Amino acid sequence: MLYQIHELNRAFLNPMMQWAETSAKLFSDPVSPFAHTPFAQRIAAGYELLYRLGKDYEKPEFQIDSTVVNGKTIGIVEEITETKPFCRLIHFKKDLDQKQIAALKQPTVLLVAPLSGHHSTLLRDTVRQLLTQHDVYITDWTDARMVPVSDGPFHLHDYVYYVQDFIRLLGPDVHVISVCQPTVPVLAAIALMASANDPKLPKSMTMMGGPIDARKSPTSVNDLATEKPFSWFENTVIYSVPPNYPGFGRKVYPGFLQHAGFVAMNPRRHAQSHWDFYMHLRDGDDESAEEHRKFYDEYNAVLDMPSEFYLETIKIVFQDFNLPLGTWEIGGKLVRPQDIKTVALFTIEGELDDISGSGQTEAAQELCASIPKTKKQHFTAPKCGHYGIFAGRRWREVICPKITEFIKANS
Repeated sequence: MLYQIHELNRAFLNPMMQWAETSAKLFSDPVSPFAHTPFAQRIAAGYELLYRLGKDYEKPEFQIDSTVVNGKTIGIVEEITETKPFCRLIHFKKDLDQKQIAALKQPTVLLVAPLSGHHSTLLRDTVRQLLTQHDVYITDWTDARMVPVSDGPFHLHDYVYYVQDFIRLLGPDVHVISVCQPTVPVLAAIALMASANDPKLPKSMTMMGGPIDARKSPTSVNDLATEKPFSWFENTVIYSVPPNYPGFGRKVYPGFLQHAGFVAMNPRRHAQSHWDFYMHLRDGDDESAEEHRKFYDEYNAVLDMPSEFYLETIKIVFQDFNLPLGTWEIGGKLVRPQDIKTVALFTIEGELDDISGSGQTEAAQELCASIPKTKKQHFTAPKCGHYGIFAGRRWREVICPKITEFIKANS
């Protein structure tokens, strides 16, 4: 019922938000006579803030149309390599012929994006930097409310199977990078492939800021999962998709509830950010205002998660710790990271990560006991929070170069 109430509220607010957007333009556009009245800039700032607080945020675009390789600008074309009900595999293809692409000798990277509220475009900066020296593919997860019930459920083990399919499609000369939540299913996917002596095993796997062992240095995210019983999650955050979407009737963890949870983690910081945005608009600081717009266009765009996937992640990853305890079974087979012998491992954590605590990702080093020490590496990024691992200056200047070097050494 909550989902339906949310949709009614959204429909009610939509005309008001359109009015606020129009009013903001009316008091800010130089050709408008209202823009030259006293206090016009303050009025426009207030209207735009109102508009951005209440508007719908659609899935953003990657907007990556070029990259620089060896000092030369090369066009980028987005291609859909594979389509599944809950995911598309997107290739950021360099606009060159096959001979030119082969001459670059760039290793293939499968970037596995999180299915944890935000769209894969959250990794835009990750993709952009990797593209300079790699051939990049990314998992683009589908909003569950857009998937008809007839396409069936999506479980955590389905995520594992999807990753395996993509690895086999691109392998064996592929390097897998997983960011945050997918570190767990990616490790499981590769462990099961290793147990079966799959010839398409990747060359390397890079795990960044993920809950491999959520028992270590628990954060507020971990605390919520352990303090609440499993039944609380089933009864409190799972709702049916309303009839105005293709996924009508599908059980999901709605994006708007996830977004509320994100904001609740740092309410003062978000309130201050919106106040600063108003002041930037009032003072004519367009550059700072635009940075705010870009961040919240991404941050406020959320998707619904399939209920099966979400609940199983809570149970398996955050409550029962099946992966580090060696008790996780998929398709009747135990997930055994110790069976991985030839895939190089690089784990990366942020010193100030408040989502995946210190040691949670590094735990993969011990679990993958059969990988030679010469093919293992760990790095803790100093003064780096969760998002700083894969976006921003430290990602571009410190972390990405280390990944590039690691991949090169294991190609």
